[in-house]
Amino acid sequence: MDSRYEAVIGLEVHAQLLTKTKIFCGCSTKFGNEPNSNVCAVCLGHPGVLPVLSRKVVEFSILMGIATNCTINQNSVFARKNYFYPDLPKGYQISQYELPICENGYLEIRKKDGSKKRIGITRIHMEEDAGKSIHDQSSATLVDVNRCGVPLLEIVSEPDIRTQEEAYLYLAKMKQILLYLGICDGNMEEGSLRCDANVSIRSIGSQKLGTKTEIKNLNSFRNVERAIGYEVKRQIEAIEDGEEIIQQTLSWNADLSEAHPLRSKEEAHDYRYFPDPDLIPIVVDDNWNEEIKLIIPELPDLKLEKFINVYSLPFYDADVLTQSADLADYYEKVISITDDFKTASNWVMGEVLGAINEKKISIKDFSVKPENLGKLINLIKNGTISNKIAKEIFPDMINDEKDPEEIIKGNNLVQISDESEITAIILEVLDSNKTQVESYLSGNEKVYGFLVGQIMKKTKGKANPGIVNELLKKELLKEKD
Repeated sequence: MDSRYEAVIGLEVHAQLLTKTKIFCGCSTKFGNEPNSNVCAVCLGHPGVLPVLSRKVVEFSILMGIATNCTINQNSVFARKNYFYPDLPKGYQISQYELPICENGYLEIRKKDGSKKRIGITRIHMEEDAGKSIHDQSSATLVDVNRCGVPLLEIVSEPDIRTQEEAYLYLAKMKQILLYLGICDGNMEEGSLRCDANVSIRSIGSQKLGTKTEIKNLNSFRNVERAIGYEVKRQIEAIEDGEEIIQQTLSWNADLSEAHPLRSKEEAHDYRYFPDPDLIPIVVDDNWNEEIKLIIPELPDLKLEKFINVYSLPFYDADVLTQSADLADYYEKVISITDDFKTASNWVMGEVLGAINEKKISIKDFSVKPENLGKLINLIKNGTISNKIAKEIFPDMINDEKDPEEIIKGNNLVQISDESEITAIILEVLDSNKTQVESYLSGNEKVYGFLVGQIMKKTKGKANPGIVNELLKKELLKEKD
């Protein structure tokens, strides 16, 4: 990016809420059902129907507002946003305009250099989704209205974002909070999390905002980064060529890595907002607000601090383990069995994440119970088995879902820690490898590893490595004398 300019970016995130029914009727919100089957007269906007607001949608909205440090307005109002799309059968969308449910919040992102930045949140409001236009290969456009009336939260940031990296981190943090709260599945491919980016540029040091463009319906973190980078570069080049930036809505073509104009950018008055006459104002009193505060789970930032300060984990470990609430929960169940926090962290980040990534499953579907992993770590810690044997039996724990003690006993894998037994094996190895012993005593320390390997081979990997090292050094000293 040209060092004479800076980008000014704001994101509008649309999160589909995890309710079983739509916001104003009892139709299913299930994704993937037959087109145009999850519909009724209410969500299609037939004359004379009356919407009934879902209490669960309001509660989810308040949860998100509290989690992002917003003011929860005691009174908020639904409005009709009037516009025509083929997939919006009633010709208006029920949303919120002048009086949203949440305002003036923020969240913090942590950048690669470790610094933190606060991104303001202008508002969070409830609205219903529109349907979906499907452009098939015969050049016809099909309309599926299953999504009409599905509840959404629109989360609008302040124009505090300056780079593609910050936009990515903000969106990732937003998704993380939604998942921790359990109010959205965050699936961008299925459209349950979508993002529009408002982008403008200005000269470094200027306080005046430039003319912005809006890039619509970005459906992946990668596309958000690429689209912003493209648009910033385009605007700088246009200004350098003496062109005027036009306020317009753009569509991102991920295949071509280009943005194309859709229409001139609408202003609020173009939508002819007015309070919905069929819906009464929402009143969130103090009691309701306090009730919802009580059910808020431990959020990512607090969880991260706990993993660092209470479990003494490095920042890297804590950051990985708290990326999802389910992974953090799995780890905490492991350490309810073992107090070896760091070893538990290594196993969860290594073997556990490796296995679930290979199988392409979630931690919820992982076959090794956290209690069994905790037992395995304790068996390493108390010397019953070596770390090597633990890693060898871990696939059996995955495939057979067995208790580690059962596998160890069944395969006679208990670690040999008896010093007299190990000493006898060491003497046998030294006696049969006299050339290597002489080489070691002459200063060739590389031979030491060979001798350890021979001892472990004789014990089929079951000898306690710490005891082997201690006793082998002792016997080699005797040979030297």
